[in-house]
Amino acid sequence: MSGAARRYAALPTAAKLLLILSAVLLPIGLALVWIARDGIREADQALRARAEEQGRTAARSVESLIARNALALRIAANGALSGGQGGACERAQRSLTIAPAVEQRFQLHNVQGELLCELERIANTRDGKLVAPGDIDVAVAPSGDALILRVGVIGGMATGSLSVDELRAAALDISSEIESLVIRDRQRTLPVVTSAGAEEDEQAWMTRWPIAGNQLTVQVEAGMPQINTVERLLLLLPLLMWVLAALLTWLLVSRALIRPLNRLQTAVIRFQPGDSPETLPRKLGPAREIQGLRDSFARAVARVEESERDMALALDGQRRLVREVHHRVKNNLQVVASLLNIHGRSAESAEASAAYAAISRRVGALSIVHRNHFAEMEENRGIALRPLLSELAAELRGSAPEQARRLVIDLDVEAANTTQDVAVSVAFLVTEIVEFAMLRRPQDPVEISLRRTSELTARLMLTSPVLVPEEADQAEKLQFERIVGGLAKQLRSPLERKLGRYSVDLPVFPPA
Repeated sequence: MSGAARRYAALPTAAKLLLILSAVLLPIGLALVWIARDGIREADQALRARAEEQGRTAARSVESLIARNALALRIAANGALSGGQGGACERAQRSLTIAPAVEQRFQLHNVQGELLCELERIANTRDGKLVAPGDIDVAVAPSGDALILRVGVIGGMATGSLSVDELRAAALDISSEIESLVIRDRQRTLPVVTSAGAEEDEQAWMTRWPIAGNQLTVQVEAGMPQINTVERLLLLLPLLMWVLAALLTWLLVSRALIRPLNRLQTAVIRFQPGDSPETLPRKLGPAREIQGLRDSFARAVARVEESERDMALALDGQRRLVREVHHRVKNNLQVVASLLNIHGRSAESAEASAAYAAISRRVGALSIVHRNHFAEMEENRGIALRPLLSELAAELRGSAPEQARRLVIDLDVEAANTTQDVAVSVAFLVTEIVEFAMLRRPQDPVEISLRRTSELTARLMLTSPVLVPEEADQAEKLQFERIVGGLAKQLRSPLERKLGRYSVDLPVFPPA
């Protein structure tokens, strides 16, 4: 096999099809497109020029008829009125008789427009119209069935008419291919030739021509031969060739590429993790690219499955490690809380014992958060605030001093989940406020409520008569306010202080 043949065989299927079609059809198609374009343009121009010439000729024929009759009428009127008004009609009639192809009906008027005489009454004349000597007035009769001619001469005027039949004969005598001819003045329309509809192989081309010194407009529709079926096929041959080429290309691509690709796509869609790549179809047509695609997909699936197995093992190990860390932190915090309780019971002074208890309560709150975070990792839904606050309330009641063992903590908490950082701040804030209340007014209950305010926020409210924001004269109260204010800042929300109630907004996860 030669080098060119080897290079051609190495080309993809789409490139091979493009080369074949371009080599066979592109030169012929370009040449025929050029010839067809020029032929269509020249034929269209020739047909339009012919139709325009027919319209121009018909308009000139009508205008010639009008001019001939106007000239004959002027000559006859000049001769008739130059000899006086007596016998004017007879003199005009003798003059018109010797004029060829001129209408014999006429009227004579004096300069005031009064009728002097007439030959064959002309109906619907424009009796009130005065025309100066040398001028010609042409208009459609008020009845719309003739043209009225009025010429001005010295000593009066002469009026004549042209019937539709005369106008039609003049127009069709020049060209019989006129489909329609209409004469218009500024007010009226006179149909001269009525269109019976173009034949199947013709189309009408309309032109407009001014005549009679722009007093009239002739609208002519002339038939234009249309291109017949054979000629149309010849003119559309390049398009038909390209359609044939597209159809051939579609058939080849459909059988060689599209159908095998559809089969491969269906097999890939049905492919499930864990299936063997051997389930993919083996016979996918003659295209080597599709076979290579199938093999590449099988290799990619194998690599992805291997990577997923490694990632699953690594994730499981990481989850176990994090779970173990949180478990150990929780145990260590509980050990620290137990040591603080032991040392608090053996403290020599009440102040030291109270300090140990306060520290123990905070360590216990942090331990509760870690324990709930350890449980949260099993479901990955965040730390649930309802069990966290319930367990924290029980822990605070259990670690309360003897005089506050009967402290009542009322919980009204909606289900909501949040992050570990928010849970830590909430636990410390509740511990500070409940401890402040139990050490000062243990006989009064403490109410803890949590209500959603939106999908992403909830309001935590702690209510107790001991919460008086205006009392800031004691150093211990100042320290308490600074602590709870700092914890509220950790929640990125201001602490709202009202008499008997402190509240703060905290971020939560959307409801499930």
